Amino acid sequence: MTDKEFADKSITLSFEFDRYLTNHSEIAGKIPAGASIIFEVEDDSEFTSRELTLAKDLRKKGENFVIVKVQKLLPPFETRLINPQLELAANI
Repeated sequence: MTDKEFADKSITLSFEFDRYLTNHSEIAGKIPAGASIIFEVEDDSEFTSRELTLAKDLRKKGENFVIVKVQKLLPPFETRLINPQLELAANI
């Protein structure tokens, strides 16, 4: 996994977790203020290994973090629109 791939997946997981928290405020309330989020992804051992290395560094520095265990990340949807069709304004 390249650094770019790792960063891209981290960003994607962070975005999706933020969306999850929007609908699950009871979970958001359990995260300490200022804590870092570490993702443990069940189906991606290479990514998880890098995340756990970050967690060890945070622990050495005495910083708070929580580990979010994720079974897997579904592929992104291209769009939620179904069969969009354009009509030129001149034809309306």
